[in-house]
Amino acid sequence: MDPMDIIGKSKEDASLPKATMTKIIKEMLPPDVRVARDAQDLLIECCVEFINLISSESNEVCSREEKRTIAPEHVIKALQVLGFSEYIEEVYSAYEQHKLETMHDLSKSVKWGNGTEMTEEEALAEQQRMFAEARARMNGGATAPKQPDPEQSLES
Repeated sequence: MDPMDIIGKSKEDASLPKATMTKIIKEMLPPDVRVARDAQDLLIECCVEFINLISSESNEVCSREEKRTIAPEHVIKALQVLGFSEYIEEVYSAYEQHKLETMHDLSKSVKWGNGTEMTEEEALAEQQRMFAEARARMNGGATAPKQPDPEQSLES
């Protein structure tokens, strides 16, 4: 029995969006080149197999390091182990770009009701205050003591 069948998914369930893949295939080729539907399907299958191969090796790397979550570093190591070193620089570059975009998105989304952004210290203080209130509610309904306002203590 195929291991994928045990968890209720067959290999056919693991695929990539055909429209997106077709678009990528067309973008990679000169405009005068056409690709048969069977060839497109084969390319998509190869991409899925490549992703499965990298995922499996990344999981192995992660397990050897006794980690529970696959990190980008595990994927990069998997590429190296599997002999795809020529992809590492581009993958690392895409990873760095992703980190920059994610940090930019996070800084835009960390806003509170008054329209101003919190500093990291303010966010940490707010988080600790909220945790203290939650602990107090869990421990018998008492409210947590009010945390001193960091701005007031700086002014004193």
